[in-house]
Amino acid sequence: MNTNMEKPYVVGIDIGGTNIVFGLVDARGTILCSDSIKTQAYAEVEECIDAVCEKLMPLIESRGGADKVKGIGIGAPNGNYYNGTIEFAPNLPWKGVIRLAEMFEERLGIPTALTNDANAAAIGEMTYGVARGLKDFIMITLGTGVGSGIVINGQMVYGHDGFAGELGHVIVKEDGRPCGCGRKGCLETYCSATGVARTAREMLIARSDESLLRKIPAEEIVSKDVYDAAVRGDKLALEIFQYTGDILGRALANAIAFSSPEAIVLFGGLAKAGDLLLKPVQKSMEENVLNIYKGKTRLLLSELKDADAAVLGASALGWELKGV
Repeated sequence: MNTNMEKPYVVGIDIGGTNIVFGLVDARGTILCSDSIKTQAYAEVEECIDAVCEKLMPLIESRGGADKVKGIGIGAPNGNYYNGTIEFAPNLPWKGVIRLAEMFEERLGIPTALTNDANAAAIGEMTYGVARGLKDFIMITLGTGVGSGIVINGQMVYGHDGFAGELGHVIVKEDGRPCGCGRKGCLETYCSATGVARTAREMLIARSDESLLRKIPAEEIVSKDVYDAAVRGDKLALEIFQYTGDILGRALANAIAFSSPEAIVLFGGLAKAGDLLLKPVQKSMEENVLNIYKGKTRLLLSELKDADAAVLGASALGWELKGV
């Protein structure tokens, strides 16, 4: 990590569909102070940047001002590292191509880099987390969607256009569930938190066996309900995790054939299910992986706290920046 003692801090900004969280981070990966605003409260991106800066500037001043900040890193959906832009993000209020890194740089005079949220999580894991010292790994974020960050030989893979690493949108079922991307059968429609809830609803309709999940109106079921029921030994809920883990394990076996990673790191809300998800994923991955890779890729759970990981991941970009 290329830290500079005269500039001992970086800023991490995580832009999500609901909240924008930002904080000041030191070289050890300690979030010294943080704050947040609501994403949807700002119809114009300029208003949003004003609101972030209004809350961020006092945090920066409290640690010696902008001269002490080496860089700003931003993680955002549909973030393009090459251009510092957010491009056509479906869950954000601002449409089209937004030159976000440039806008922050102009406003604060601090060098700024931007990448997509799953890549930010991978960079955070590599800088401060369970992937420290790993040169080849794949980060899978299991949240509202399924994101991924691919690291090969210590470098994030961005591809020629800045958008490489969308394993959530590999097709795992021909003519399967409709996806928000406009296609059918994407991994994200089965193995995200929302995918687990969809599986629960489908199984409850198709089957008549008893389940604790029948006490909840079908349209209100979320993945946490499935987890709670599974912990209590509910057979249907356990089967839902089995089904989800089986699909994810097969997709990971395919990903291993692509880059032969030392590890695959699972992160995000659904990863909190721990062994309930991990065991079926591990079993399916080992059963479906090519012989030469068997037993070589470790399956790890992220050690970064969910609330901190996004800000830490974004902030890690800040250490790589040269002065404006």
